[in-house]
Amino acid sequence: MTIETLIWLIPLPPLLAFFLIVLFTNRNKALSHTIAVGAALLSWGGSMVVFWSALQEGAHHLGEHPFESAISWLPIAGSWFQIGVLIDPLGAAVLFFVAWTVLMIFLYSVGYHNFGQPKGDHDRAGLPPHGATVEDEHGHKHTVPSIEPMYSRFFAFIGLFAFGMYTLVLSDNLLTLFVGWEIMGLCSYLLIGFWYGKKSVRAAMIKAFITTRVGDVFMLLGIAYLYSAAGTLNFREIFFNEEFLHHLAETPSGFFSLSAAGLIGILLFIGTVGKSAQFPLHVWLPDAMEGPTPVSAMIHAATMVSAGVYMVIRMFPLLSAGAEHGELTSAMTAMAFIGSFTALFSATIAVAQNDIKRVLAYSTISQLGFMVAALGIGAYVAAAFHLVTHAFFKALLFLGSGSVIHGVEHGVLHTDDHVDPQDMFNMGGLRKKMPITFWTFLIGGFALSGFPLVTAGFWSKDEIFADAFAHGNTVVLITLAIAAFLTAFYTMRQITLSFFGEPRTKAAEHAHETPWTMTTPLVILAVFAVAFGWAGIPEDFLGLEIWPKNMFHGVVYTLTEHQQPAGIHFNWIPLLISLGVALGGLGLGWLVYRKVEAGQEDPLKKPLGPAYTLLQNKYYFDELYDLIFVKPAIWISETLSYKWMDRGLIDGILHTFSRATYALGGIFRNYIDVPVINGFGDLVGEGVKKLGKAFRVIQTGRVQQYMVIALVLAFGTLFFYLYNLMIP
Repeated sequence: MTIETLIWLIPLPPLLAFFLIVLFTNRNKALSHTIAVGAALLSWGGSMVVFWSALQEGAHHLGEHPFESAISWLPIAGSWFQIGVLIDPLGAAVLFFVAWTVLMIFLYSVGYHNFGQPKGDHDRAGLPPHGATVEDEHGHKHTVPSIEPMYSRFFAFIGLFAFGMYTLVLSDNLLTLFVGWEIMGLCSYLLIGFWYGKKSVRAAMIKAFITTRVGDVFMLLGIAYLYSAAGTLNFREIFFNEEFLHHLAETPSGFFSLSAAGLIGILLFIGTVGKSAQFPLHVWLPDAMEGPTPVSAMIHAATMVSAGVYMVIRMFPLLSAGAEHGELTSAMTAMAFIGSFTALFSATIAVAQNDIKRVLAYSTISQLGFMVAALGIGAYVAAAFHLVTHAFFKALLFLGSGSVIHGVEHGVLHTDDHVDPQDMFNMGGLRKKMPITFWTFLIGGFALSGFPLVTAGFWSKDEIFADAFAHGNTVVLITLAIAAFLTAFYTMRQITLSFFGEPRTKAAEHAHETPWTMTTPLVILAVFAVAFGWAGIPEDFLGLEIWPKNMFHGVVYTLTEHQQPAGIHFNWIPLLISLGVALGGLGLGWLVYRKVEAGQEDPLKKPLGPAYTLLQNKYYFDELYDLIFVKPAIWISETLSYKWMDRGLIDGILHTFSRATYALGGIFRNYIDVPVINGFGDLVGEGVKKLGKAFRVIQTGRVQQYMVIALVLAFGTLFFYLYNLMIP
């Protein structure tokens, strides 16, 4: 089997698993998860073979001669629109982290849905608790929830989700990338709303779907505009054509002063703003926490939100078309501003959140802002590198948070302490109760914070800082540095409140470690949260030569050799900034939260005052959007559309037609139907009835009378016959 054939096959196992589970095995939960995990394992195996082959080819050779294959799909104007698969250096790097994180999430999901499913989860499903009644050491009876009642449905959905992501990563053109993009959008709607019995879950799923559709509409316009200009959507046909890119950069779009390349780039970037939850379309992502934790990990780390950044990295030659002498294009300027602002904006909100998963949600928005800002200043290698490292440590943190919640839920089930298991102020002391979860979460948290030298997050963030410093983007550098400081602060706040100190609730006292199906993925992802960072060690850093660098770092280069940025020489200033913000934030977080006791409010609440309330309420953006978008839309639908348009205009027209038709029917009835049609019909009927009445007298039923009549008729006939014979 050739590598190209294998690439075509990689997305198929999860799709096949989806159909098998939906059509045949949905009543058998064990078989359903076996099929799903087996499918993820097959796709992982194929991905690793492809990735290893890509490494053997070498980054530069693979950039010029990628693994690619195409087939004719749609007939268009005497030719065919072709679709295919493509693995170049960027595709190989993204395929690597997608395969690993998807497999870990599938395996984790088995334990997540089987390990004492939280009571709250059943409430979310609108279902009563299931399982046997048990008695704890205090003599209290508790109903232990059984396996998730929609277990098979969950694995079917995440299988389809994985198919969408693999399709997106392996596509060689924008159209099939968009198909994978929309499949993930559908699955995120279904999975965020998995426990649809709860009102807030239904609201979250609709919010996510509608908000991301806003970005997708603009992205589709950008795809249509690009196709009309290029006549193709194939990546290599567009991005290897320098003459065409230059032409797009010089052609005015007619929209303000933007060039065609600038307008197409901005339209495509708006799709990323929606999918990757950048300001101002960031509001859907925190509410996506209503879904199961594995869904949060897939959406926030490995697949959906990463897809937006991957798309703009893939589109970078178009986004940067026309940039000369270090100047930024209009699309790059928009990305630099929105990315930097989003990174800082979301980091400030995360500081005041108490839900362990919601903190990570805003952290994800912030880290995606780092990547978008890096692309805006032209540091797409750094953006791609941070995309990969972030996927590993953020998936680790989300799965770790699910493990923590499950551990605390176990305590809730065995005590009368009915507290919110996701509130970090209800935790404490979990490092002794859940050691594997603690150490892996600590590694993920340190990677997110950029702990120096030993974590992947340090090297990828340092590369962004180095690019910003080297190219003189001081405002971006300062903004991202402040965001990184806040990231380290809220991460240590999260770790300290959850794992250190003494348990602040009975539920935390009775927490214990989760099963191996949940902890094994944590350990594997923790390894990548450290080891993948070695790929980013600069060549001239302290004279070190690290072997994984040659394996991984070259893979993040995109497409052609002329697009690869010049190497950045090592400089101590961005390194010191990285060290300062990471260690400073971690240290401050430890000092502020190390002595929080049971029932104590957040130590930041008094010093910050009204600002804390503002941050806790997310700058009231949900309320603002509700005021300026949701309520007007409801008013328009209820008043303009329903009362005026539907009931007033449309119903009025229909009622007028119905009355006119009724009146016309009355005229036809009174002057044509009744006198003419009914009159003639009645005349015929009455005539037949009178004729029958006249002849009825001969129907006496007496045989003798019938014989006499027959005899008379016979004699009459005979007489008539003889009479005619006698007359000559």
